[in-house]
Amino acid sequence: MTDPVDPHQALSDGELSLRRTPASDGVLAFAVFHRRHVVGEMAVRDLGDGVGDLRWEIEPSHRRRGYATRALRLLVAYAFAELDYLRLEARVPRADVASTRIAGRSGLRREGVQRHRDSEVLLLGRLRDDPEPEASVGFRALLNSTLPRKRAIAQLAVRDQHGRLLLCNLTYKQDWDLPGGVVEDDESPHAAAERECLEELNLDLRAGRLLLVDWLPAWGGWDDACVFVFDGGVHDASITDAIVPQPREIRRAEFCDETQIADRCADFTARRAGNIIHGDPGELRYLESGR
Repeated sequence: MTDPVDPHQALSDGELSLRRTPASDGVLAFAVFHRRHVVGEMAVRDLGDGVGDLRWEIEPSHRRRGYATRALRLLVAYAFAELDYLRLEARVPRADVASTRIAGRSGLRREGVQRHRDSEVLLLGRLRDDPEPEASVGFRALLNSTLPRKRAIAQLAVRDQHGRLLLCNLTYKQDWDLPGGVVEDDESPHAAAERECLEELNLDLRAGRLLLVDWLPAWGGWDDACVFVFDGGVHDASITDAIVPQPREIRRAEFCDETQIADRCADFTARRAGNIIHGDPGELRYLESGR
């Protein structure tokens, strides 16, 4: 990007200003002044294709005074309006809460995590057409990007006339589980339970009322999740003749009694199954790890 502004011209909000300093090719660097005193530095590095990478540093003795946020807002506005950037982004160590807040107050949304050998870095970005962070829609978008993304799983409790539960032997783990799977973005758990059974078992079953919600802590490489189990109805055991397992995820599926459940399932799944078999059919239950 070519800087169209006289290098001696300052960007200012009336009290805080940015003044160009020498920098290498592809980088525009600025000294941050509060009145007549240098309090830090900022830069935007050209990544090509209309994308700029932001960097900032405020001297320790001048931190916690809002200088970084004010200066970064000046630089962001200048980069979009005068340098014609389409996107600005920043990479901040995940543990650096202060810098993450500075980026957010300047309109950069949290977009993901980049893993390195010994650390993790947050990727934050803003598009030129994004609403200002002071606008209600802009603030909601920023806040939404920082909130936890908890996984949701939807399952069906499908029983036969003998009271057995339909279980699936999964390809990616040894233990068996109820039919179902992860809820997709913008999909209800109710719809997900039906979709997963159709996709993975070729069973077009209706999800009835919600039987229980089971929170699972992080385990075996999986993040924590909330499991929604819906009533899948009582069916003749011959329903398994219609099952066509999705080979990438399902080895086989069959109705199991309590002895088989205890032998085949992880302990938390067995406890969840026990709640389904012995619980009050009219009571909605909340569990944690099947308890």
